[in-house]
Amino acid sequence: MSREGRADAERARRRKGRMVALVIAGAGLAAILAPYLVAWTGLPLRFEFLIYLAAMAAFLWALVVSLQLLRDAGGKNGS
Repeated sequence: MSREGRADAERARRRKGRMVALVIAGAGLAAILAPYLVAWTGLPLRFEFLIYLAAMAAFLWALVVSLQLLRDAGGKNGS
């Protein structure tokens, strides 16, 4: 792989890692704020569980993508 190709691949990995970090932070925030959002908007309790379910799906997606990143970086030694 050429130097440019490696740089592009590394840039893509970093971008994917940042996306995973944002999804984890957003899902955690949504799960923490779910009871307050439902109470504030006056929605039924089932919407709180829907927010929790969406947060769990986001955490699962982040886990899968993180494992992909680890697998792809497994053979690289940082050079």
